[in-house]
Amino acid sequence: MPAVVIDLKQAEDLRDVVHRTVEALSAGKVVAVPTETVYGLIASALHPSAVERVFEIKGRSPDKPLAIATKSLEDAMDYVPDMSSLARRIARRSWPGPITIVHSAQHPDSVIHRLDNVVKAATIPSGKIGMRVPAHELTLQIMRLCAGPIVMTSANRSGGPNPQNAEQVVQSIGDSTDIVLDDGPCDVGTPSSVIEVNGNQVHVLRQGGVDPAALQRLTNFIGLIVCTGNTCRSPMGEAIFQELVAKRLGCATDELPQRGIQIISAGIAAMPGATATQQAVDVMRRHGIEIADHSSQPMTGRMGQFADLILTMTNGHRRAIIEHWPMFEPRTKTLRRDGGDISDPIGSPFEVYDACANQIRENLEAWVDEIDWSQFENQNPDS
Repeated sequence: MPAVVIDLKQAEDLRDVVHRTVEALSAGKVVAVPTETVYGLIASALHPSAVERVFEIKGRSPDKPLAIATKSLEDAMDYVPDMSSLARRIARRSWPGPITIVHSAQHPDSVIHRLDNVVKAATIPSGKIGMRVPAHELTLQIMRLCAGPIVMTSANRSGGPNPQNAEQVVQSIGDSTDIVLDDGPCDVGTPSSVIEVNGNQVHVLRQGGVDPAALQRLTNFIGLIVCTGNTCRSPMGEAIFQELVAKRLGCATDELPQRGIQIISAGIAAMPGATATQQAVDVMRRHGIEIADHSSQPMTGRMGQFADLILTMTNGHRRAIIEHWPMFEPRTKTLRRDGGDISDPIGSPFEVYDACANQIRENLEAWVDEIDWSQFENQNPDS
């Protein structure tokens, strides 16, 4: 029986489409959905028979596992509670998006172990799980309303062309699947990149929607120092942080980006383009660091999303960030290890600035000691 094709652009109410699709998945149906890469075939992992049917529709070998379509990084952590910091970093920066992350799923608390053996054999035959958050809002809405995990693969016969529109899905598997949601051509038109993250190592299993250079940037460590105007405390903190990390890795500060490390600063109420205060410049020169070319910038959501660690000069700065971006709370800390504030020296004499710089350095030394830098050690900056 041919699949029911629903043209999303002609639908009177997309909410009805979402609910109809969720009901179909809950009943053990198999549905083809649009994503940003290629059209995907999804089924509820709570229905082993539906999972088996996905293999039948595709003619897929049982030893080629299906991915789990997750709603977010937080959702993925239910499947991999011990996800490495590097995997979390890549996921935070790329999801929703065209990257499938493969990670060990051996943790006893993983929800994957609560599923039927048929589903486990289909998703983690080697003890590793592939996870992806597709960047298509309607498909994400469907996933959010579904109870339990969703398995996902491309909506084509194995070995056939990757479907970039609903017509190609119908031509390939239209007589086998139940519903096809038609949202026109995919934006990317290339399957997701598949990477395996093992500790501090990334292995590309399939080139796809993300080029190698962009993927490498996703693995970088980014530290963000925040104050108010980004003209004194945070520029000093940025420069000192860079110096301490370079010393730890045995390289020059200008080699840090080549090592995959970025230390930046911003202000929650900064005007773009202001220089550092003269007192801050003078103090940093006393410390052997030049910041005369600093240019202030306001903090943005993108900065916070990409930052691995956000260090604020005061509790007020931290509260302001969390109130605006609640999802940044786990990575937003006060620079002072005791939770206190580092006072603003603006308008004060050199001695006050110098004491502020020393306080910043003392606390940053503790943060640098706490961070795992093993991923960035023993690297050749020219490679």
